[in-house]
Amino acid sequence: MKAPGWLLPALALVLGFALGGWLAWSWQANAYGQALAEQAEAYSTDREQAATAVLNWQGEQQDARRALEDRLQASDETHYKELRDEQAKQARLRGQLATADVRLSVLLNTAASGGGGGLPATARTCGVVHGTARAELDPAAAQRIVGITGDGDQGLMALAACQEYVKEILMK
Repeated sequence: MKAPGWLLPALALVLGFALGGWLAWSWQANAYGQALAEQAEAYSTDREQAATAVLNWQGEQQDARRALEDRLQASDETHYKELRDEQAKQARLRGQLATADVRLSVLLNTAASGGGGGLPATARTCGVVHGTARAELDPAAAQRIVGITGDGDQGLMALAACQEYVKEILMK
C-alpha cells in the first residue's frame, strides 16, 4: 500500500506542532520558574532587612532603657544617701537636745511688746547673740519642733527625688 502524498506532510505538521508546543511549554515553565525564584529571593531579602531593622531598633531601645534605669538607680542611691545623712543629723540633734548639750531658743520682739514682756533680757556669756532678748524652749517642745522640721525635710527630699525621676523619664 502506498501512503497518500499528504499524509507525510500532515504527520510532519502534527509532529512540528507537538515539538513546538513542548518547546514553548518548556520555555514558559523556565521563565515562570525564574520569575518565581526572583520573587522569592526579593521577598526573602526584604524579610531579612525588616528583621535586621527590628533587631537594631530593639537593641537601641534596650540600651536606652538600661541607660535610664542606671540614671534612675544613681538618683535613687543619691536620694537614699541624702535621706540617711539627714536622718543621722536629726538623730544627733535630738540626742543633743535630750542631753541638754544644745538648747533651742527664740528671739523675743521686745519693741512690739514695749519691754521684756516679763522675761529678763540677759545675755549669756556663751551665747552668740549679745544683748538681744531670747527665751529658751522646753526640751520636749524642741524635740517636737525638730521632729516636725525633720518630717518636712524628708518630704522635701522625697519631692525632689520624684521631680528628678519625672525629669529623667521625660528626657528619655
